[in-house]
Amino acid sequence: MTATTAIDVTGARTTEAADVITGARERIDALDDRIIGLIQERMAVSAVIQEARINSGGRRVNLSREMEVLTHYSEALGKPGTSLAMTLLELCRGRI
Repeated sequence: MTATTAIDVTGARTTEAADVITGARERIDALDDRIIGLIQERMAVSAVIQEARINSGGRRVNLSREMEVLTHYSEALGKPGTSLAMTLLELCRGRI
């Protein structure tokens, strides 16, 4: 990527800043790939739990456990953590 192109793509005003931004974006992209992999792993583990619960005559969803998860994310990340936890729960068990 040329210096001008890097500046244009990053919105930076200097080549040095564009280099920092480009490197940081690469790290974010790698982190996002890891996060997606962890979410997919969480979904698979959740499916195992749901199957075991249903096969034992229980319900697919354990609301008290979901409240624990919501509280954990909220305490760690604040209000956006609650939204994130809700999205994770929906991905892992579907809408209820």
